[in-house]
Amino acid sequence: MAKHNAANERIKREYFAFLKEAKGRDVATIDRVAQSLARFEASTRQQDFKRFHKEQAVAFKKRLGEAKNAKTGDQLSKATVQSILRDLKAFFEWLSREPGYRSHLSYSDADYFNLSDKDKTIARIPREKRVPLLEQVERVLAAMPADTVIERRDRALVAFTAITAARVNALASFCVEHVDLEYGVVKQDARTVRTKFAKTFETYFMPVCDGALEIVTDWVRELREENLFGPTDPLFPATLMGIGENGGFQPIGLARKGWASTGPIRDVFHKAFATAGLPYYNPHSFRDMLVRHAMSLDLSVMEMKAWSQNLGHSDVLTTLTSYGKVPPQKQGELVRASSVGESEGPTDREMLVYLQKRLGSP
Repeated sequence: MAKHNAANERIKREYFAFLKEAKGRDVATIDRVAQSLARFEASTRQQDFKRFHKEQAVAFKKRLGEAKNAKTGDQLSKATVQSILRDLKAFFEWLSREPGYRSHLSYSDADYFNLSDKDKTIARIPREKRVPLLEQVERVLAAMPADTVIERRDRALVAFTAITAARVNALASFCVEHVDLEYGVVKQDARTVRTKFAKTFETYFMPVCDGALEIVTDWVRELREENLFGPTDPLFPATLMGIGENGGFQPIGLARKGWASTGPIRDVFHKAFATAGLPYYNPHSFRDMLVRHAMSLDLSVMEMKAWSQNLGHSDVLTTLTSYGKVPPQKQGELVRASSVGESEGPTDREMLVYLQKRLGSP
């Protein structure tokens, strides 16, 4: 059987164009859908989509339930399985309306990609997030070398994430002009920065992690004064490769362009935590770290709202529900302390009233 089915490839291209132009989906989403479709085609040995029948969906769900994660070797989570099946269901719903396929498929055929109600419930259970401590990040920064310009860039990248909680796509697309050292603010302008939902907002440096702000300040000044980087040059340039003394390719400095993908940023974090002798925490986990820190400060409603806006959230409930979960151990401590009147953490009455109103509680 051929590795590719020409008819399938043509209709997939049309579908990807539909997702991009009609639905406004980004490249990352379309790539994920492409991977889901490729996984399904592999299970049917590249059979033409026109020959789809419900037994294929049933068999695919069974295989998917037994599949392993290529990186970890663990069984695919129900959430991952649901995401793949959701992509396939949407595709076949669209396909059933397309000329040349309407006579072969019915709209209801896509329903065979649904998970059972039980598995849907399991898929919605949130995973316990692994979140670093501020002290661990400070240890990472202290352990990172800073002898070369590439090492200083890497250290500044981790420090910048620690005091801004910027998302990884934004980190890859920031320019020098987006950082205002005088006012301690980063302008996340969606016209030039890859922000989530193309949202524009300002992030002020958060007063956490000793030494992080100094590292970022020194890095921006080094870019401007020593490397003569201009406003539109990248804040975290890609590595410039060249011919080394031994005749092979090796890093020789900074390129005048940013990273095209987020992979190199994750690699920097992997290496940084390994150097410090700590388990890896991805860049996104720094957002959870900063929210948990904010929750420990007994902030007023207005102060908590400011932290929320700093993360790019329009609603403080997004901050609290998506990132503000109390760790199980701390949860136990607070519950036990409350029974003897020694509760810790946020106790602001205004916050309670605010949340009751938003959640519709009496």
